[in-house]
Amino acid sequence: MLIGAHVSPAGGLAKAIERGLERGCRAIQIFNQSPRMWKPTVYREEDVSAFAEAMADSPIDAVLIHAVYLLNCASEDPDIRAKSLTSLTHSLRVGQRIGACGVVLHPGSAKTGNVKAAIARAGETIAEALADSEGCPLLLENTAGAGGTLGRSIEELAELLEAGGGAERLGVCLDSCHLFASGYDIRGSAGVDELVGQISQKIGLARVGALHLNDSQTPLGSNRDRHANIGEGELGEQGCAEFLAAPEFENLPCVLETPGEKRSGPGREEVALAVALRERGVAERAQDS
Repeated sequence: MLIGAHVSPAGGLAKAIERGLERGCRAIQIFNQSPRMWKPTVYREEDVSAFAEAMADSPIDAVLIHAVYLLNCASEDPDIRAKSLTSLTHSLRVGQRIGACGVVLHPGSAKTGNVKAAIARAGETIAEALADSEGCPLLLENTAGAGGTLGRSIEELAELLEAGGGAERLGVCLDSCHLFASGYDIRGSAGVDELVGQISQKIGLARVGALHLNDSQTPLGSNRDRHANIGEGELGEQGCAEFLAAPEFENLPCVLETPGEKRSGPGREEVALAVALRERGVAERAQDS
């Protein structure tokens, strides 16, 4: 498993690799544009080349792009959907240029409207973004289930994949905090195995392209998206270890999005803790088998 952290590309794409190295990462995740603005960042060829060179000279083997939170592919507002499509397509094209293993997307929100109709709108936008880009996978992230957010269950992720055309490039990114908050008890191997079974049956394990490791500030089934530092939340070290130790996830990139010390994001010690917890979880599974 390639474990790492979400890092900033401020100052140039290659700076993201530098920040990943400082944290001991094997994988990194970046925003490809300001998370507070619709305007896309345009990268020059020299930026892309510098990034590729820095990555080739590092132990970092995977990069993910996270689409900005402004996007709502399911919005009832045609203008918001159009802006979301433009931004998502741009992210996928940047992902292709830098060799990203996926663009992670929050599928959108129905707000207070009809969920089925919202899934259909999101699917249409997703399919169009895939058609207007090449190569880079698009990974739909499961959600904690607050309000009308889409993707709160494995069943709903399956519906979104189908609505998006079910293309080979379309997959999922599983977030441990969101899974727990939406009612999946992954604090033990039995719960993790049950989750894996549902994914296998309803989505297909080959569709899982990445993981987000976050502890949860809120209890099981709270439907609240509140990330905690690893081992400091309701999942605890054991729950994080169990999630990381699933054999079906062993070859995936896994990125921490925790608050970190003084809300500065995940640091080197926390990345190292995640690596140690995975090793512990794998050893415990081996003992139990």
